[in-house]
Amino acid sequence: MSFTPGTSTDSEIAISASSDSLPSAGTNGGVGLSDPATASQRRAMLDLINRLRNTGVQRDIDLPMIAVIGNQSAGKSSLIESISGITLPRSQGTCTRCPTECKLTQADSPWACVVKLHFITDERGSPIKATNIPFGDPIFNKAHVEERIRRAQRAILNPNTDCKKFLEGYQVTSGANEMSFSRNYVSLEISGRQLADLSFVDLPGLIASVGRAGDANDIDLVKNLVTSYIEKPSCLILLTVACETDFENQGAHHLARQYDPKGKRTVGVLTKPDRIPEGEEESWIRLIRNEVEPLDNNWYCVKQPSSHDITLGINWIDARNMEKQFFREKKPWSGLDSHLHRLLGTGRLTERLSVILAELIARRLPEIQDELQTIIIQTRNDLGELPPAPSKNPVGEIHRVLKEFTRELSELLKGTPDEEGLIQTIRSYSEAFKREVYATAPNFVPWEQKDSLLCRKLPPPKFLSNEENVDAEDEGDDDEDKDDDDDRGSRPPVTLRGNVIYIDQVMRRAQKGRTRELPDYYPFVVQADYISAIVKEWQEPAVELFEAVYSVIKERIGKMVEEHFAHLGKGGLKQAVLMIVYDHLDEAASRTKEKIDWLLQVERAPATLNTYYYADYRDKFLAYYRGCREANDSTMSNIRRLATEWRKADPVNKALTSLKELGISAEADDLAKLLPADPLEVALGIMASVRGYFQVAYRRFVDMIPLAIDYEMVRGLERGLDEALLEGLQVTGEDAHERCTAMLQEPAAISSKRQELSKKLERLRAARTELKRLSV
Repeated sequence: MSFTPGTSTDSEIAISASSDSLPSAGTNGGVGLSDPATASQRRAMLDLINRLRNTGVQRDIDLPMIAVIGNQSAGKSSLIESISGITLPRSQGTCTRCPTECKLTQADSPWACVVKLHFITDERGSPIKATNIPFGDPIFNKAHVEERIRRAQRAILNPNTDCKKFLEGYQVTSGANEMSFSRNYVSLEISGRQLADLSFVDLPGLIASVGRAGDANDIDLVKNLVTSYIEKPSCLILLTVACETDFENQGAHHLARQYDPKGKRTVGVLTKPDRIPEGEEESWIRLIRNEVEPLDNNWYCVKQPSSHDITLGINWIDARNMEKQFFREKKPWSGLDSHLHRLLGTGRLTERLSVILAELIARRLPEIQDELQTIIIQTRNDLGELPPAPSKNPVGEIHRVLKEFTRELSELLKGTPDEEGLIQTIRSYSEAFKREVYATAPNFVPWEQKDSLLCRKLPPPKFLSNEENVDAEDEGDDDEDKDDDDDRGSRPPVTLRGNVIYIDQVMRRAQKGRTRELPDYYPFVVQADYISAIVKEWQEPAVELFEAVYSVIKERIGKMVEEHFAHLGKGGLKQAVLMIVYDHLDEAASRTKEKIDWLLQVERAPATLNTYYYADYRDKFLAYYRGCREANDSTMSNIRRLATEWRKADPVNKALTSLKELGISAEADDLAKLLPADPLEVALGIMASVRGYFQVAYRRFVDMIPLAIDYEMVRGLERGLDEALLEGLQVTGEDAHERCTAMLQEPAAISSKRQELSKKLERLRAARTELKRLSV
């Protein structure tokens, strides 16, 4: 509605609240604008909501507002002009492509209009920090508003172009705008003595179709833009419906009913009542009576100047007077019941909107405060869950994290008092290694193979009972020793995995080994062969222990690197550290393998300076094998039986008495010495020698292998690691700052999330500050 500019004064622009004021809002308890106390309170609340909107918090909290919607050519712009007293741009291309926010404030000062650009999204539609940019100096002449708005809309649709260029009159060719529609909006802050306290947003009109030059996507773009406003529960929908078009064919009505199906927050406005086809008046009157499509806040009807009136240059006050005259004289409007006349005219609509919005704000304020606090807490928590932001001192940060990592790794390698600690875990593998090595002990049996079925099982060597948990089946077993087995602890028994070696097999091997020796001498090569065969079996458990320790360390390192570096940067730093540490571990593992191979080579040549323990074990095993062999000898068994049975002991006693007369003191067991020498005594000596040496070498080996692994690969991992990390990451030198900055650079998704949450928290805090300023 293009009124003739400059032909009316502030006093003429009054809404005539004194003569046409809404007497009472019925059950809503509203009062007219003429009530100073209520008007002041209402103004304070409206001002608060406007300030909250300026913070951009409407993206996070549902703020009370009025959204003006309607189809194109529904008279929406004319209605807004009649409410605000300004003229909106009517040129094609910009006037309907972004929202326009109008903030009307009653003020004891001359009429003024401040135009601002309000940006809440970038050119791609992504949220940004809310920015309010003043677009030129305040306007005190209404004639200048239309062109200023037109230029502001161009600036909104072209966010990458300096808005000052548009303020100076920069033109964009038709269809060359950077955006076809925008959620960013033009803000008009209009103040004056006779204005109503009211705020609303004029949304682009819904499009039913586009011409040949149009874009079909614009239909959905506008619909989505309108929906983003009216879908919010605290949005009061000001629905404009043109009486010249069939009601059911107007899409804005269906959209409003979709999001407000019960009509709780919709105010209907019928426009162009002078264009109702003859005979169809009653269908529109039924809306005013709320008989069809009922709304809690009723339907209103307004009459704006015709095109002819505008051509003649009608001003705003004359337009309002003509509107009153129309409803007073034109049927069927003039014949409505008196209580329905409060629903006719722009002034009454404006006042009612102001009352409804103020009441909505009053109801929502406590909820807004609670929601704001809840969202602030949640936003802080969301920020806290993100990885720490990149340090402003990247070099110092990298060195700090590396230091913490190597310190914790050093503690891990030295050992921690933890049940699941590294050393504790390795110890279990070392115990298994010890048992595997012991299981390679030669399984000598002191009787011949042909007697194996007649001989009882070997009893356990009791002198080993406090040393090894030996499997009863292989090292001997009998019922007498079960109690001893129970005292060995919870360790499972060790099963000797070698084949049984009978004494006659040992003897044959000894005889075959003789070369130029004297008849009573057997070469050392026999013992050496047995020992060499045993040592060869030690390689497998040694390698298994090495691999187990290597896997455990590698797994622990992976977890530590994950804990210390996964949250830094895009993952490149973590991967680089992992590769460097793994390479360092592989170097330590290589040295460890060399030590294990060396120890195996050393053990293949039998030798020991621990002669005492060797001799002790050899003598004990010799006595053990002899005892087991004697226990199966029939002659000796017969002597023991005769000595213990008193009726048959006489022959044994006679023999002992005769020996005593000869000056030889002896016991019954000593009679065995009178028997011929054991022909397999040599084999017994070899068996005892090999078995005794095994005990010495086995103990030495099960100590040295874990020690070598611990020194070279466990504790050895720490040696030189600091230098390897610094050199590998290249975090020293001239380009250290650049490299460290790149390492700490966040992934785009996390950086975007952090910026989004930070901006959200910033606007939430700004909104909370505004809430604290409320003084009613």
